[in-house]
Amino acid sequence: QVQLQESGPGLVKPSQMLSLTCTVSGGSITTSYYRWSWIRQPPGKGLEWMGAIAYDGTTYYSPSLKSRTSISRDTSKNQISLHLTSVTPEDTAVYYCARTWPSWYLEVWGQGTLVTVSS
Repeated sequence: QVQLQESGPGLVKPSQMLSLTCTVSGGSITTSYYRWSWIRQPPGKGLEWMGAIAYDGTTYYSPSLKSRTSISRDTSKNQISLHLTSVTPEDTAVYYCARTWPSWYLEVWGQGTLVTVSS
């Protein structure tokens, strides 16, 4: 059974880059035809899909975040990474990674990690 675990710093200063890693176990990130999404939820707000990377390395980004977001992978470690530049307090959120079907159904979620942007 596939499991996902997000990790990274819990506190980031404004204007810096936020970097998170999603470690996948019980399945390979290169298995056809899955995608691996990053989603976030600010306190008191709804979920926001940020982007994804597919089994073949193709990346997809939310138009509203595309200029600041980069998603990559390390197939040797079976990990997905998220980088978000020029963060502001509005980027404070719980960040999740999720295994995603080709239909964009978010099937399996990690537990999430809270990132606070504050000086």
